[in-house]
Amino acid sequence: MTWQEFLRAMPLIAIVRGIRPEEALDIGAALHDAGWRCVEVPLNSPDPLASIRLLSHAFGERMLIGAGTVLTARSVEDVAAAGGRLIVSPNFDPGVMAASKQAGLISMPGFFTPSEAFAALAAGADGLKLFPAEAAGAGVLKAIRAVLPPDVPIFPVGGIEPAGLEPYLRAGATGFGVGSSVFKPGQSSDQIRSQAESFSAAWGAAAG
Repeated sequence: MTWQEFLRAMPLIAIVRGIRPEEALDIGAALHDAGWRCVEVPLNSPDPLASIRLLSHAFGERMLIGAGTVLTARSVEDVAAAGGRLIVSPNFDPGVMAASKQAGLISMPGFFTPSEAFAALAAGADGLKLFPAEAAGAGVLKAIRAVLPPDVPIFPVGGIEPAGLEPYLRAGATGFGVGSSVFKPGQSSDQIRSQAESFSAAWGAAAG
């Protein structure tokens, strides 16, 4: 799945912080069954590269698999070697961005201010992660969106719940990154599927 195909499908990113390799395939299947098409494995999870490798092999044609909390250029290389295609960071780091572009990966750095957003775009970001979204709110997104290029994908991340999608979408969000509301370590694949389906239904209602 390409970045553009993901954006046209249902642009919800499952942030599976704490996932273990032995459960990665079941969780990936649960998310896919619920209509999700992107999984982000944060690099502070147990053996994250193994999970990325498993998910990429099993779902790479149907889902966009990548890494989150990517803080160094070396980590970008490791993710690429494991088959990941998306690099998500909580911040904008020029070295991480350069490594991502050199490896041909999709890059979505974090931002909180217009200066950070424009710096990331100038460096070649494919999308922007508004983080932490709960501290910014839809009002901040609306104000920043007004000065950014209209086609830049923006994903609020942090504190996202099904009932809260619509205000961000009205403010200009393209999609969302969702963490503990869709996945917590120790939850069963059935729980995760149910939570993911709640978001899928909310997305359908909010996005029309």
